Amino acid sequence: MTVSKTSAASSSGKNFGKSSGKTLLRQEILGARRLSNYFWAAVTAVGGLGFFLAGISSFLNTNLLPFSDLPAQLVFIPQGIAMGFYGTAALLLCLYLCLIVIWNVGGGYNEFNKESGDARIFRQGFPGKNREIELIYPLKDLLAVRAEIKEGLNPKRSLYLRVKGKGDLPLTRVGQPISLAELENKGAELARFLQVPLEGL
Repeated sequence: MTVSKTSAASSSGKNFGKSSGKTLLRQEILGARRLSNYFWAAVTAVGGLGFFLAGISSFLNTNLLPFSDLPAQLVFIPQGIAMGFYGTAALLLCLYLCLIVIWNVGGGYNEFNKESGDARIFRQGFPGKNREIELIYPLKDLLAVRAEIKEGLNPKRSLYLRVKGKGDLPLTRVGQPISLAELENKGAELARFLQVPLEGL
């Protein structure tokens, strides 16, 4: 997606002075290939397989779990069916986690090139027509970098890029929030490079 070039202006927030001599800034975005996803995929695989085999054991009256004789003694209705259902659900969740890790959903980069005068936002998506999402905007249309910080039970720490006529585009990863120090460093680095205000900090 490419939009026309227009001038950008903004007076609010923190302004940064002269940028360094760099002409290219690239920020890698971590997608689904996070340690937490590997951990939960392993946990749901082990737990789901155990529950599923317990349900099958109760149906066949044969112990399929080598470390316990209890599953074969369960009554298929309702205990065996319930355990089989939970096991199937856990294995499906494990499959989903494995697939998004393989596809690296949400992974990508933010690239800002002063030589070409473009900002490129690239993300990996789910397989299909829109497998890869790529947005391209002129640097002159970038008005500000905005930080959003919400603490509490559901914390949120995100960076957004304010684009003229397009609103705010998310720059940070989806899901697990980044640390406050990383948010500040990335926001300041980008605002300094683009010579635009940094808002929200």
